[in-house]
Amino acid sequence: MKPYHTDIAWSSSDSITVFGRSLPDEILGHLSFGDMAFLELTARVPTQNESRMFNAMLVTLVEHGLTPSTMVARLTYLGAPEAMQAAVAAGLSGLGSVFVGSVEGSAKMLSEAMPTPGASVDQDAIARSIVEKFAETKAIIPGIGHPFHKPIDPRTPRLIQIAKETGFDGPYVSLIQKVAAEAGRARKRDLPTNATGMLGALCCEMGFDWKICRGLGVMARAVGIVGHILEESRNPMAANLWLRTEEEATNHFRAPKP
Repeated sequence: MKPYHTDIAWSSSDSITVFGRSLPDEILGHLSFGDMAFLELTARVPTQNESRMFNAMLVTLVEHGLTPSTMVARLTYLGAPEAMQAAVAAGLSGLGSVFVGSVEGSAKMLSEAMPTPGASVDQDAIARSIVEKFAETKAIIPGIGHPFHKPIDPRTPRLIQIAKETGFDGPYVSLIQKVAAEAGRARKRDLPTNATGMLGALCCEMGFDWKICRGLGVMARAVGIVGHILEESRNPMAANLWLRTEEEATNHFRAPKP
């Protein structure tokens, strides 16, 4: 029988060790929250440039206002205020192919289309192939366009700037922009690279497996959802949201006033 084994962390009566480092002595007060997340994913402490880029990537997705995930978290908290974790979990359950989770879709698309980037790779041809493939299946290209950030997602140019400053503006950052440009030409409208598309490209640049890229969004948005629940506890809006929605959605069933 194969024994259970983990290299991540272990503890004794007087110690906690994470990837060979003492949590009290070598991690607490030395690593930021983002650096700790990087350690969990890579088994090593990030360099200065990796730390700056990775922390920026996480911060990008912490907050985006009254999104479906924060609304459902507030409504869940209304029904179960004794269980904040349930409200957070409810909000995180909505991170998928449309909201936040498209980081994973973008990273998967890019890494599979260009598994071995190099000077000889024809990125224009790859971009055309990607757009054509998604057109054939009538699927949405992950990381391209945004429902209301037009003509650009304001987060994207800042991420590109940080990538240039930290040395992560490589072939995947270039490819996602070419995909956006090709998609725009094919569909005759502006379809700029959005934040999740750029984050997917940056995940590829940093060597992350696409399978864990949605996890970055989960980590980040959990922080934002906790903030929304705190606001909900102090300045509630969920009850009004529920009652107003119920009133408007069922108004056609009500008898007209005489």
